[in-house]
Amino acid sequence: MVDYCIEIPDANEAFLPLLATIPLQLLSYHIAVMRGCNVDQPRNLAKSVTVE
Repeated sequence: MVDYCIEIPDANEAFLPLLATIPLQLLSYHIAVMRGCNVDQPRNLAKSVTVE
């Protein structure tokens, strides 16, 4: 039994990871916002990525 279910459309098995990524990214974004995390500056991001 579940309270909520995220459904993705039926598709070729090769496309399922791509189709699942979008709702999971949105879910993680909304959870971070509800927790009060700053989504624009994630923790533990490698400094080499952020340096121009």
